[in-house]
Amino acid sequence: MVNNVELLHEYHPSLPKENWWRDNTLCQINGFWFLPKFVPSTFRVLNEFKPLNNDVILASFPKTGTTWLKSLLFSIIYRSSKESLVNHNPHELVPTLEVQVFGRTGPSPIAIDNIDSRRLFSTHIPYQLIGKTLDSSDCRVVYITRNPKDTLVSMWHFTNKWKNVEDGPWPIEEAIEKFCAGIFPGGPYYDHVTGFKAASLEKPENIFFITYEELFTDTNTHVKRLAEFLGCPFDKEEEVEEVVKSCSFDILSSHEVNKSEDFPSWFQVPYNSFFRQGVVGDHKNYLNAMTIERIDALTRDKFHGAGFIYGI
Repeated sequence: MVNNVELLHEYHPSLPKENWWRDNTLCQINGFWFLPKFVPSTFRVLNEFKPLNNDVILASFPKTGTTWLKSLLFSIIYRSSKESLVNHNPHELVPTLEVQVFGRTGPSPIAIDNIDSRRLFSTHIPYQLIGKTLDSSDCRVVYITRNPKDTLVSMWHFTNKWKNVEDGPWPIEEAIEKFCAGIFPGGPYYDHVTGFKAASLEKPENIFFITYEELFTDTNTHVKRLAEFLGCPFDKEEEVEEVVKSCSFDILSSHEVNKSEDFPSWFQVPYNSFFRQGVVGDHKNYLNAMTIERIDALTRDKFHGAGFIYGI
């Protein structure tokens, strides 16, 4: 394992590469796979980002509920600016460190009037790489994970909305093979999740770990928990209900900005691709029994074997 980030950056062309989808490749950094276009900006995050004690960082593996939690965290922290979600896609209100902030591929984080100076960012960089950076301050980290089978299916749908899909969709059989092999953006999935899970057990005062299913089943309770963790608890139950409602899938997906077929400058999918269904268990509509058992066996080995009873 190479620990010198600057050295890795210098030898970016020699990083291990694997084909992921059609002629798309991924680059490997210390055992994790990244889209090539985000390799330089990932190094910039690791070398240049200095989190402040008051920062909030939403960390996640791709397609595990990031968009929804961005909306919730934004609404929890910036109570007086809830209307911003009507006019801006959540990913522009909560910019991703390696995509918009250090990627130089999109606009600067949107300036919102009448809010405090607390910064809110997101990242898909695994804890095994970004842990030292996050631990360098007293910032708060919120990590969300999702059932591996739903994560796989969601990424499969998401990838098939990319600009270069005209040559034909990504066969789900190929997506399954790559997911199980760990060759996925941000992957291996199981290592990504267990890295943050272990860190949350060591530093529960700084890292809040939650599953998509928990948040989906009892949103009000967990929104209150998040607000308390971030040091900005709600005074009234009505405030909680208002945040939960305004960030619901039905409400968010109804905003014109989130129905748009335009492509943002910072990624190759239309805005509407971030709002597909927002449900639990959708994998049952796409994966056969043999595939489900195959992934469940992986989950037992990787999660249950590490004491994290989740994902089946």
